[in-house]
Amino acid sequence: MAELVYRPVIGAALTLFKALDLKIDVQGSENIPRQGGAVLVSNHIGYLDFVFAGLAARPQKRLVRFMAKESVFRHKVSGPLMRAMKHIPVDRAQGEAAYRHALDALRSGEVIGVFPEATISQSFTLKGFKSGAARLAQEAGVPLVPVALWGTQRLWTKGRPRNLKRSHIPVTIRVGQPVEAPADQYAGAITRRLRERVQELLETAQRAYPVRTKDAADSWWIPAHLGGTAPSPAELREAQ
Repeated sequence: MAELVYRPVIGAALTLFKALDLKIDVQGSENIPRQGGAVLVSNHIGYLDFVFAGLAARPQKRLVRFMAKESVFRHKVSGPLMRAMKHIPVDRAQGEAAYRHALDALRSGEVIGVFPEATISQSFTLKGFKSGAARLAQEAGVPLVPVALWGTQRLWTKGRPRNLKRSHIPVTIRVGQPVEAPADQYAGAITRRLRERVQELLETAQRAYPVRTKDAADSWWIPAHLGGTAPSPAELREAQ
């Protein structure tokens, strides 16, 4: 079936990124299978993460169907687009329907995108992973593909204004080798292994990132353990 909406949306996004003069550095796209189902698993640091994680699959000519919170599908602008691109709404109170939808898509050869932290990390460090991605991969018999994004938080993230002006912001994307999800293994063990791989990729992306700053006022997007002024995970827990 022709993708009447998804591919034009990708084209519009690329045009916008060119106008913003974003410096997008993608490595490892060859780790995404050209055919068959796969679960793409990414860290989550900004509202545009699904766009950039999806771009990582573009060299392999794959379209990623992301699992996203149901409220996005109710928005008058994003809702029709999300449905037309065949993304999957997730009602956190009744997640079983979304799980079955994603499982059917995987079995039909689709690539499903998952953010296993569930919410944006305001410390920009990796939070704990939920096991849903591993369980999907196990039940569908498909690999997990780890992805790390860095720099997307500078464009638009939780608690900060959008920065969609011509600001030449770099975005670094790293895709790792697939993680197998054998059906006879404990999903929690697979999830821990997957998180370790994403953490490794995240550190690789951070080391490759071309921007360094010593200006405290402009270091809000840098984690505390890297010398920035983003709140630490402990500070965020205390504030809850």
